[in-house]
Amino acid sequence: MSVVAAVTPSVAQGVAQGVALLAQQPIRVMIVDDAVVVRGLVSRWVDAEPDLKIVASLRTGQDALDELERTDPEVVLLDVEMPVLDGMAALPLLLQKRPNLAIIMVSTVTRRNAEVTLKALTLGAADYVPKPETNHEVTTSETFRHDLIEKIRHIGWRRRGRKYVPPTSRQPASALRPQKPFTVEGLVADGNVHALQAPQPQSEIKLRAFAPAIPRVLLIGASTGGPQALSTILAAIGRVIDRAPVLITQHMPPTFTTILSEHLTRISGRPACEAVEGEPILAGKIYVAPGGRHLRVARVNGTAVARIDNGPAINFCKPAVDPLFASAAKVWGSWNLAVILTGMGADGTEGAGEIVAAGGNVLAQDEASSVVWGMPGAVAHAGHCAAILPLDRIAGKITRLFCGDRQ
Repeated sequence: MSVVAAVTPSVAQGVAQGVALLAQQPIRVMIVDDAVVVRGLVSRWVDAEPDLKIVASLRTGQDALDELERTDPEVVLLDVEMPVLDGMAALPLLLQKRPNLAIIMVSTVTRRNAEVTLKALTLGAADYVPKPETNHEVTTSETFRHDLIEKIRHIGWRRRGRKYVPPTSRQPASALRPQKPFTVEGLVADGNVHALQAPQPQSEIKLRAFAPAIPRVLLIGASTGGPQALSTILAAIGRVIDRAPVLITQHMPPTFTTILSEHLTRISGRPACEAVEGEPILAGKIYVAPGGRHLRVARVNGTAVARIDNGPAINFCKPAVDPLFASAAKVWGSWNLAVILTGMGADGTEGAGEIVAAGGNVLAQDEASSVVWGMPGAVAHAGHCAAILPLDRIAGKITRLFCGDRQ
């Protein structure tokens, strides 16, 4: 039941102080993996971060269930393949005991594990991190370490109901204290103090007017939480896909994008596949940037074609959203409608700016419905968006824009 309480200044100050105190506490992390080398290495990485803390390092999913109440983690790193009780079997049981628990699946990049991991996202996992296949690769992979730490950090803060702010730009505790009474609304069932948040200072977001051109191409960029968001949208825009090409960059490794394409084909009822070098971009088809490659577009003899780029990572990402958006702005100009969905970081912001400069439009997913409001938040604060919408309203807006509605 929703609880609404008018809070007196003294109580409000106490709540704000509690929020500020919570903000100073490290995110509590449990790692569950049967490989002792991985557990030890990841534990050292996590404990080296001042805002993160390992509270349990365990071998099986059953151990995680047994230790959940005692260790009280906020984020669980859950391996897919383990003895006794594997990750997929443990996932629903952990969420049953602790619905607000953030679970990040960790698995090697095989077709089976990719299928299992994407299924885990539909069952409540917050995200996934692909794990190198050998212990040596785990030890030496800076990408794996970077992705793991950043996802723990951003998803952990999100589960506290707060956006991660880098230490250099954090407000002092005194800045969190309200100077007048405020209303606390929607206390969560588990009674955690993170449900009570003092107002946070933010720069104002200004929306642009919609450009007049009717879109003929749909571009989508997504990262953390993206597979679920893509499924929601593509299941509801069949009429748009029939009349326009859809190009997607989802931050994912090889094999995972193959499985994602197959899943989107089933969801949308339209063909979705990893883009192939030189193939023409046609209406009625969904093109997914292949894992480990950037997807761009170019015009050759008057026809728009896919260009697959094996250049360096951009914004720590490969594939990255910016190359797709920037090249589409050059090829299609005002025909582009770009959508930025949930994800960490700021990938897509520069490309969205080029879309707008070429006369196209940009939509972003709103903060409340995003797993992480990094990418859409960056685009919104950059002033590129004509609308910022909850996930369940984006498909409808896309359909109306392709029908010529500018409202």
